[in-house]
Amino acid sequence: MEGLIASRASFYLLWMCGGCLRLTVLAVPPVIAMIQQDLHLSGTEIGLLSGIPVVIFAIFAAPGSIVVARMGVRGALMGGLAIAAAGALLRAGISNAWQLYLTSALMSAGIAIMQPAMAAAVREWIPQRSAFGTAVYTNGLILGEIIPVATMLSLVLPYFDGNWRPALGVWASFLIVTAVAVAMLAPKSAESVVATHTARWLPQWTSRLGWRIGLTLGSVTSTYFCLNGFLPAYLSANGRQELIGQALTALNAGQLPASFLLLLLADRLQGKRWPYLALGTLFCVCVIGIMSSAGTWTVFWAGLAGFSCGAALPLALALAPLLCDNSNDVAPTSATAFAIAYGFGMLVSLIAGAAWDLAGNAGAALIPIFLGCIPILIAAPRFARTGTVKAFVQP
Repeated sequence: MEGLIASRASFYLLWMCGGCLRLTVLAVPPVIAMIQQDLHLSGTEIGLLSGIPVVIFAIFAAPGSIVVARMGVRGALMGGLAIAAAGALLRAGISNAWQLYLTSALMSAGIAIMQPAMAAAVREWIPQRSAFGTAVYTNGLILGEIIPVATMLSLVLPYFDGNWRPALGVWASFLIVTAVAVAMLAPKSAESVVATHTARWLPQWTSRLGWRIGLTLGSVTSTYFCLNGFLPAYLSANGRQELIGQALTALNAGQLPASFLLLLLADRLQGKRWPYLALGTLFCVCVIGIMSSAGTWTVFWAGLAGFSCGAALPLALALAPLLCDNSNDVAPTSATAFAIAYGFGMLVSLIAGAAWDLAGNAGAALIPIFLGCIPILIAAPRFARTGTVKAFVQP
């Protein structure tokens, strides 16, 4: 009975922590126009503000795995939540752009620490249901993307009389509550999880596994983030500004049904290669569909792209806890994968922007985004499990 209660608590904590990975990040886009007007930001400065989380996620992936090594899963999650909450709360008192940048970087650093800790938590808390556990926290992550976007302008901002600063700061309360829940309910890390040699917990850049997971995850993140970034410009360039809101809503909300579907099917799909290949193919089809349309069909393809990203993300995130033979290897392997994935996403975004500038056509940005879909088709692994041994096998 105690084991059942502990297992349920672990699932609840995974879901809450997953939501905290995105709540404070996605609270910014709905009020970005207000921020730009109040702080007199240029388009480049808005781009810098939007890019800070992705850059910090890549840079702090390695320190995140070391924090897991030194503090254990429970301590790393509590520390990451505390740092992210502090950054989010400090945004309520900023008076200039640089203070906003610094507080956003602090918040993002806390989230970056949490990301490898989440993979380690899945392996440590529910090792026999890694795919399902990852689907649970990914479901929380996706809801954490949707909730602030859906409620910021209609509910939160009016409560603070239209003042965006406290409206941003209030989201820290969810992180604080989650940190308290982790402190009270999370199982303490076993001694074997906390490594004595820090070098073991550094990202392993020569790890074939880390690169394959990173490129698989990179296809998902680059497709999602780049479509969010370039789809509005593409529609505007084609004179369909009225479809921007619909297309972005479809892209982001499309993840939700996929996430719930994965909660039902995660255990059945665990360890199979075909879902990665099918979803990678769907990425390519969706981007081609968007490239060949600039109307109602664009909204459809954007929604389908969101669905495929929402399905592929938990499967990609589950790879490290599934494939690592030793629980001590999960956090550094995840850190390697996150650094590669977010670095790949930044690279695709930069190339897409350069293609746009060189061609003088926003549609040209979609070509690098299409090419960014391909690595999942190459790197997607299938593995066999015999006892505690896991290895890649050919289909």
